[in-house]
Amino acid sequence: MAVVKTIVTVVYILICLALTVIILMQEGKSAGLGAISGAADTYWGKNKGRSMEGILVKSTKALVFLFVVISAILNIGSF
Repeated sequence: MAVVKTIVTVVYILICLALTVIILMQEGKSAGLGAISGAADTYWGKNKGRSMEGILVKSTKALVFLFVVISAILNIGSF
């Protein structure tokens, strides 16, 4: 059982590192003065899910879900 806990802990640490890197790679959400003139409705604004920013957001959500699940598993205590 100690081997499984060690493997889960290593996966947990790797998820933590990946989550930190992906969050730091994302752009800020403040649109600045472009939001006043409606510049957010450009091609990149409409297709944000297919851009690199969209991929980063989706992967952040997936890693946060895994982070919470593995945190709960490691915190159960009987593991």
